[in-house]
Amino acid sequence: MVYYLIVCRSLTYAQRTAAVLERVGITAHILRSPKVIAGEGCGYSVKVAQRNLSDALRILVQAGLGPKRVFIMESDGSYKEVLL
Repeated sequence: MVYYLIVCRSLTYAQRTAAVLERVGITAHILRSPKVIAGEGCGYSVKVAQRNLSDALRILVQAGLGPKRVFIMESDGSYKEVLL
């Protein structure tokens, strides 16, 4: 299955992002961003399924929690940034 990682600027924002999505029925998991994505320092991301991405982004923008960046997590373990 293909997943997307919504990169957040802090753990607090990742928690808020996941909470907003869970309230509307979208499964969201908080995880540390892989080094490939985070670069220097540690970052947090929220993982959502491909089928939920467009709804998730719309809901997050409405809630004032627009994502910093979004990456696709492919089945082979690689990541590619998605331009919004």
